Amino acid sequence: MSAVREELPEGRYGRSADERADRKLKIVGAVLGAGLIAMIGWFGYDYVSGQRISAEIIKFDVTADDRVQVHLEVRKDADAQGSCTLRSRAEDGSEVGRRDVRFDARESRIDEVVTVRTTERATSAELAGCVADDGPKG
Repeated sequence: MSAVREELPEGRYGRSADERADRKLKIVGAVLGAGLIAMIGWFGYDYVSGQRISAEIIKFDVTADDRVQVHLEVRKDADAQGSCTLRSRAEDGSEVGRRDVRFDARESRIDEVVTVRTTERATSAELAGCVADDGPKG
């Protein structure tokens, strides 16, 4: 009598070891991917919501050899207090003027024209940054 080996029907007795391993890898990858997306979302939300004071220069005008007028628009929480630093640069790029401007008003939007005194004729004005009294992120 010859030994005849019968093949079991395909797929009848569950998945093969390779299929089970592939499924586990897909699940682990999906969980790690979802965690990464959640972490990126959290950091983005924390950064955006943590900005208590932000500002932008609307325009500037060099009014004399020793001064620049800067139109500054500030957006902040109504209860936030802090300051923004403005600086002026000469044609060669060197800093010729700097001024810290305080914002203590209980308003969420402030438009103000500020004069920055300079040591020589400036060609530009820029916003160096803003900080709330309780730190950069409030």
